[in-house]
Amino acid sequence: MGPSFNEQFEQHGAWRRAFARQLQQLGEWLAANELMDAAVQERLQRLEGQLRTDRIVVAFVAEFSRGKSELINALFFADYGRRIMPASAGRTTMCPTELGYDPDVPHGLRLLPIETRMQMQSLAEWRLKPERWVEAPLQVGDADQIARALEKVAQVRKVSVDDARAMGFWHDDMPEENPAQDAAGLVEVPMWRHAIINLPHPLLKQGLVILDTPGLNAVGAEPELTVNLIPQAHAVVFMLAADAGVTRSDLAIWREHLAATSQTADARLVVLNKIDVLWDSLNSMQQIQEQLQRQRQTSAEMLGVRLDQVIPVSAQKGLVAKIQCDDVMLEASGLPALEDALAHGIMGQRQGILRAAIAGGIASLRTETTRVLNIRRRDLDEQMLELRSLRGKNASVIHAMRNRIEQEQHEFDRSSSRIHAVRAVHHKLLRDVFQRLGSKALKEQLAPLMTGLQQKGIKLGVRKQYEDTFLQLRGTLDAVQAAATEIQAMLEGSFRQLNAEFGFSLQVPPVPSLDGFVRELADIEHGHLQYLGVGNALKLLQMEFAERLGRALSIRVRAVFESVANDLELWSKSATAQLDAQLRERKRSFARRIEAVDRIQQAATGLEERIAEIEEGEADLRRLDAHLQQQADQLLALAADPAEVEHHDIFSVA
Repeated sequence: MGPSFNEQFEQHGAWRRAFARQLQQLGEWLAANELMDAAVQERLQRLEGQLRTDRIVVAFVAEFSRGKSELINALFFADYGRRIMPASAGRTTMCPTELGYDPDVPHGLRLLPIETRMQMQSLAEWRLKPERWVEAPLQVGDADQIARALEKVAQVRKVSVDDARAMGFWHDDMPEENPAQDAAGLVEVPMWRHAIINLPHPLLKQGLVILDTPGLNAVGAEPELTVNLIPQAHAVVFMLAADAGVTRSDLAIWREHLAATSQTADARLVVLNKIDVLWDSLNSMQQIQEQLQRQRQTSAEMLGVRLDQVIPVSAQKGLVAKIQCDDVMLEASGLPALEDALAHGIMGQRQGILRAAIAGGIASLRTETTRVLNIRRRDLDEQMLELRSLRGKNASVIHAMRNRIEQEQHEFDRSSSRIHAVRAVHHKLLRDVFQRLGSKALKEQLAPLMTGLQQKGIKLGVRKQYEDTFLQLRGTLDAVQAAATEIQAMLEGSFRQLNAEFGFSLQVPPVPSLDGFVRELADIEHGHLQYLGVGNALKLLQMEFAERLGRALSIRVRAVFESVANDLELWSKSATAQLDAQLRERKRSFARRIEAVDRIQQAATGLEERIAEIEEGEADLRRLDAHLQQQADQLLALAADPAEVEHHDIFSVA
């Protein structure tokens, strides 16, 4: 068995940090050698940002009392020597809880009061209002203090039926799901709507985000959690009780909130927890294993997953074994097998995606930087031909050449209006594309669906409205792709003319494909249509619930459209940066040519000195090009094999 999830995650974090440092050094080297244009700078910043802020989100989902918090303790917090998340009888997580690390925020626990459910703002909007959250500090070195503080996520309060209904915990049409009333007619609800724990745990510092969710009743009341946060998790751990298997409520959570698409199927793990209850001294070990195997097989069939995705575990015994350093009990708990599945399945997939994205970015960076070097090389070649033609020529020929260079410079300066016209058309077409992707246009496209969701009564046509809305959204992306292709064709025509007239070497980069974003829209649609199943049909009768669902959709689709706009903006910069680079180098070339002729006129040795300088300049360019290729090749190798990152210092040669 290879490294555990914790060990592999630590290695992944070390690779990300080291690679980000290498990219920063590359940026400094490019800037020092005047190879940093707008497109190169933008791509470098995006690559560095992607490496530094990459997160791996693991969501734990289950009905109450399945042992989610105990499993989180066993997997991630055993080093504290005690339980950190509340997991004892009657003390369990009552609200969705995120564990992560943000160095710009004080260590602590932030809690959003449950009363905010009575207002229409989404969780994403409440995150921007820190004053509405209750904060509790966490003392990093004090495990007991942290555990006491985190007990707050298990707090409950009693409210009237009217308030419970407004918060989404009471449904007149589903009495069997309603909480029990006490003698005063009050019902118990969670005290908090959402909790965020900011803790400098080694794994959290390296980008791990843990999402601990409560049971079906609380999950179903918060559509943003179900259609946004959980679907965007890189791994979902769904927990069952080993002695009970898949119960009716477990199946409801799975079908309404977790059933995977073909793209996300491998990111689902099912944990049969509490296998220690089957460790009966009256049964032999073989009988216990046969019973577990039957439960695994049945669970896999009912949930529609592969058998190897169903893993039997005892979180409680695993935690105790880690604290007591009992290797025999740890192996029996099944925890190492789960860690192995997380490390080599979910973790490995995420690493592969990130490394592929980084490799693509490095390749594009090399292409764009090589283009700048080629512009300089071409200008030096032209200057060399021009100067060699002056060997043995008299003063009048040299003077005539100076006049010709000045005339070329004058004509080039006058041609700048042509280049500005190309820019103007390009920016106008691009602005039209960005308007299609803007919040105003998106709001108009979503308006019919939002209106349908807010209608009173049973929303019989809402599924059709969803399908029509997503058909229109996909149409927008198709139109944007077509518009980008038109922009590319316009630029190609303009660049050909500029290349012919001024000897440029402009080349339009390929239009980015939007297929990935179309697939993301399909996943969002799938998640929402799945959420509209029978279990939530009655909840849609509530105006507040339906409006929250619409807001959650708007937030998710807006994020997709913003990502599309960002990709197109980077593509646009890659095209226009070529104009900037060639204009800059051409102006610099004119200045050098005139300076060289002046030196030749003033001194007999000026011609040979300038030729020698150009030869040295060409040698410098060859050295820069070789060093750039070496850096890019080594960065690509490091992206393919993260284990090598610590053994290279690729910027040791200036």
